[in-house]
Amino acid sequence: MMTAPQSSRRFFLQAAAMAGGGLMLRVSLPRHAEAAQQAGVLNAYIRIAPDNTVTILSKNPEIGQGIKTSLPMVIAEELDVDWSQVHIEQAPLDEVKFGRQFAGGSLSTPMNYEALRKVGAAGRHMMLAAAGQAWNVSPAECRTDRGTVNHAPSGRSLTYGALAERAATVALPDLDTLPLKDPKTFRIIGQPIPGVDNAKIVTGQKLFGIDTTLPGMLCAVYEKCPVFGGKLVSANVDDIKALPGIHDAFIVRGKSTGDMQSLQDGVAIVAKNWWTANKAREKLQVTWDDGPTAQQSSAGFAEQAHKLAHAAPAAWLRQNGDAASALQHAAKRVEAAYSYPFLPHMPLEPQNCTAHFQDGKVVLWAPTQNPAPGRRLVATTLGIEEHDVTVNVTRIGGGFGRRLRNDYMAEAAWIAKQVGVPVKLLWTRQDDMRHDYYRPAGFHFFKAGLDGQGKLTAFSDHFVTFGRNGGLADSAAMDSNEFPAQLVPHLQYGQSVMELGIPTGPLRAPRSNAMGFVFQSFIDELAHEAGQDPVAFRLSLLGEPHVLKGSADPMRAFNTGRMRDVLTKVAEVSSWSNRRSLPARTGKGVAFYFSHMGYFAEVVQTTVSPAGEIKLDKVWVVGDVGRQIVNPSGAVNQVQGAALDGLGAALGQGVTLDRGRVVQGNFDSVKPLRMNQAPPVEVHFLTTDHPPTGLGEPALPPVIPALCNALFAATGKRVRSLPIDTGMLRA
Repeated sequence: MMTAPQSSRRFFLQAAAMAGGGLMLRVSLPRHAEAAQQAGVLNAYIRIAPDNTVTILSKNPEIGQGIKTSLPMVIAEELDVDWSQVHIEQAPLDEVKFGRQFAGGSLSTPMNYEALRKVGAAGRHMMLAAAGQAWNVSPAECRTDRGTVNHAPSGRSLTYGALAERAATVALPDLDTLPLKDPKTFRIIGQPIPGVDNAKIVTGQKLFGIDTTLPGMLCAVYEKCPVFGGKLVSANVDDIKALPGIHDAFIVRGKSTGDMQSLQDGVAIVAKNWWTANKAREKLQVTWDDGPTAQQSSAGFAEQAHKLAHAAPAAWLRQNGDAASALQHAAKRVEAAYSYPFLPHMPLEPQNCTAHFQDGKVVLWAPTQNPAPGRRLVATTLGIEEHDVTVNVTRIGGGFGRRLRNDYMAEAAWIAKQVGVPVKLLWTRQDDMRHDYYRPAGFHFFKAGLDGQGKLTAFSDHFVTFGRNGGLADSAAMDSNEFPAQLVPHLQYGQSVMELGIPTGPLRAPRSNAMGFVFQSFIDELAHEAGQDPVAFRLSLLGEPHVLKGSADPMRAFNTGRMRDVLTKVAEVSSWSNRRSLPARTGKGVAFYFSHMGYFAEVVQTTVSPAGEIKLDKVWVVGDVGRQIVNPSGAVNQVQGAALDGLGAALGQGVTLDRGRVVQGNFDSVKPLRMNQAPPVEVHFLTTDHPPTGLGEPALPPVIPALCNALFAATGKRVRSLPIDTGMLRA
């Protein structure tokens, strides 16, 4: 688990004059404790040209979370330039210079905020020093303002561009003692600034991996076994080669590493254009050895899970007090079984990669969230040195965790090596849906006990999850500190594991997107059985403000006071106390969740027709992500997107396995939220004295249980499995 940012006094600064004049500034800064264990250091580059243009490199991949805008905003603020001066470039993959470059875990802001402030402050200090030299005055007499240094006593001023070459020669500042701006004086940080690529996106300019075009480029498709881990026996590649427009078709033998990211058996078809290659694929005839995963199915897992639920858990994650005895003697006992399906990531841009192999080296253009591991994977796949692999990170049309895995990069590189010219590999939507790293399904069997006053005294969960190769499947674990741990005197979490053959991985708010649904929905059941208001019941559970034990990292320790505050605020802004006056079959539901260091509480209002059709009326969201929102425009966008993403998952998403195969294959059967379904999402932030955290993920988990709890308020019927079966909601 990654830890929160921490201070360090180890800083490094380099400056150099640019060719043709100007300054290039490199500031190396430490990363927080966990990241410091990795190779490399955190670097940032600022280029100041003679015309006073400031180019700032954005180090992390841009997947729609707005980081290509917000990280440079932090540098520009402390550098004290006008945003109109700033030009932003995507940094190349170079973890020696930039430290870890990835998009995931809502970590870009907490890992980089303080560090990049120092980057900008260093540049500002050097401009002041250069002006002092030029005017033979003390830098302390000078002030910066929007890319200009002013000397008030003499009325002189110089632009950064005019000072840049001299600034490259001044003594470098000690970043540990470098003063930073008072946040009250911020002019860029905290202002709503449009995404730097917005205009290019809406006008269809080439930014994304799928847009990559190279001279002489061919296009490829890749057919793999529909059962994960299956082996190719034979294929009619000679027939495919003979088709018009086909450049080549060949069998690929995978790398047997046990890791589904590694190259898998398949057939590559290469043509002058993608349409021709994909049409030829329809005539492909392949015999597969499906392997053992062909024995697995969603129905079989559900049956197995319910059998396991009647036995003792295979292991205990947590045991406090005597839950069994407390349940037996409770005034009221409540039981419920919850489940959720495997989920695909469904980025709008399917997996793709363009590769050019030449003279023992390969260059790739890839929409990857995690480029450095992608480079290592390609080097291993091709049997070349890592320094012979160049990765150009393109803008990404959605990732949600899928592009933390780089299997498509290995496939493109292998095909390009065989063909000898640039090749763009593009998956179909069906490829993307049926060869994913899925959010694991799961089953929870809850029991709880209430005393005569409706207080929760006992809580038990038998969690049935999935394992792979002797361990838990990726993203299939449950934290032993899952709420309401430490807040109920008698509590136990047990776990049993079923072996799984399909690959799994993180999906937006990994684990939390599932745990939020089941725990906050069951908590709502308990509030109803206790005869208490759902908000009041949760506040009573949270108790007086305090920090729960269980994490050495204070940013990841659950603070009940911060959660109380967002819950109280969302009740206020949503007019929760007036929910009884809503029309028939309209209801409000509430939920909260702590994940990725962010505290969020949400209310959903929904109306259900007599036929069971769900209308999403409105969502209210209150979040606490610390003392600073870097870009309010991007922040609101992320929260609204997360809420709508969660609603879409609840209403129409899930994949099922049959004979080891994923049944669904497109948006007709795994449905994103449509525009006509999307409700208004009202967003509020509480400003608290804590370090700023990320926003891409923590707003998602509460919205699903809030919706399900609203459906109960509207219809009296509990939703205990996803996606929601609207048939059960009929009047």
